[in-house]
Amino acid sequence: MAHLSEKKLDSKLIFDGRILRVELDTVELEDGTHATRELVRHPGGVCVLAVTEQEEILLVRQLRYPYQEVTAEIPAGKLEYGEDPEACGRRELLEECGCTPDSFTYLGKVYPTPAYTSEVIRMYLAKGLHFSSQSLDAGEFLDVERVPFEEALRRVMHDEIPDSKSQIAILRYAAMRSKQV
Repeated sequence: MAHLSEKKLDSKLIFDGRILRVELDTVELEDGTHATRELVRHPGGVCVLAVTEQEEILLVRQLRYPYQEVTAEIPAGKLEYGEDPEACGRRELLEECGCTPDSFTYLGKVYPTPAYTSEVIRMYLAKGLHFSSQSLDAGEFLDVERVPFEEALRRVMHDEIPDSKSQIAILRYAAMRSKQV
């Protein structure tokens, strides 16, 4: 077997929910021994760093149940299996913030927790925003705030925006603005 590889020998479905599938796999390691891998399958997601003409970042504030706290994050949403990520990002920006962009630029991808989930989050930068009204999904409750870019960056650096996708998108944009990339 090749170095840094594992061969799947068996897979058992543990849970099949609306968003997640949990599987328990048995694998053969490169030294011939066997191990188990707990795998959370997720269709992936998209997040959008929306920047106004005044260099304000749009953040959404919402309750995140696992943490029982209100977080500030950039607009984001779950992909449907097979859905185009850019189309999903544009849809989520319109639904959550009530705006459409003139430009929509791919910023890269994030593996939020590569040890046990297949989730990939694709990040986009939206500029030239045109505002209308929100159209939140049933059961979705959130507030939108406009935060000056420097304040959003300060919040990231002072642990006030703990959401990883938001941190990474804001820091990438900071690097782009300072021509460090």
